[in-house]
Amino acid sequence: MKKRKTLQDLTIKDNFLFGAVMSVEKNCKGFLEMVLGFPIAHVVVSKEKSLVYHPEYKGVRLDIYAEDENHTHYNVEMQVRKKKALGKRSRYYHSQMVMEALANGEDYETLPVTFVIFVCDFDSFEEHLYCYTFGNECKENKRVKLDDGSCTIFLSTKGENEEEVPPELVRFLKFVTADLEESEGDFQDELVKQFQETIRNIKTDRKMGERYMIFEEMLREEKQEGRQEGRIEGRIEATQEAVLELLEDLGELPNVIRDRIAGLENLEDLKALHKIAARTDSLQAFAEDMEKYLEAKENQE
Repeated sequence: MKKRKTLQDLTIKDNFLFGAVMSVEKNCKGFLEMVLGFPIAHVVVSKEKSLVYHPEYKGVRLDIYAEDENHTHYNVEMQVRKKKALGKRSRYYHSQMVMEALANGEDYETLPVTFVIFVCDFDSFEEHLYCYTFGNECKENKRVKLDDGSCTIFLSTKGENEEEVPPELVRFLKFVTADLEESEGDFQDELVKQFQETIRNIKTDRKMGERYMIFEEMLREEKQEGRQEGRIEGRIEATQEAVLELLEDLGELPNVIRDRIAGLENLEDLKALHKIAARTDSLQAFAEDMEKYLEAKENQE
């Protein structure tokens, strides 16, 4: 059985600790200035959107939302496992920030500039770069830019082009990928030292320890619910297929029947239809018996 991590076992690439460190505004400001290469006078981290459970986002969110004095919005997230949909995930985050601004009554002309930044402990694009920056440009003429105010950045701890990026970015990413013992060493970098000091404070804070325990419990419950839902969904799909296989033996299956079965998600109903399909002698007879069963079930409810 895999040993559960305690708060003391975490490094910056663990989502909880990354979120806790980045929710400290001086850390978030220093990180953004390092990545983006321009000074930021002031950053406000939206703590109510970090380190909490968001049902509308399908689970626990540990990304950081921030806004600077120029009304620029930032979303920062740690990623330790490679996922196929990170590009679409970034589009979702941009849209969330824009929709929030519109909901607050802003016009299109005043929509905020938005940055989505992923800190990845892998190489998203296998080009051995420390930093991948994406904006919208014209395919026919790359000098023509679409000034839509959005930028997506993928940082990678697996980069190899040290001479092409700021040395402080390389030092930070080496800190990210370090194990527990290595992460406590001297990286000769002021921002890393600042992060290390914050981490020491977090690990000795009793309230943060309690918060981590609550977060871990949330994750366990979410995983258990996911496994249970997965098992039920698997049984539903298997029963749908079983019904269809029996019916296909009777001839060419009309789409109307196929779609009707595919649209049913109640396992008990599908089991009943499987019994009907097993004893029917024609597709027409099955269709009639199916509608009678479903109508009777609907009347009971």
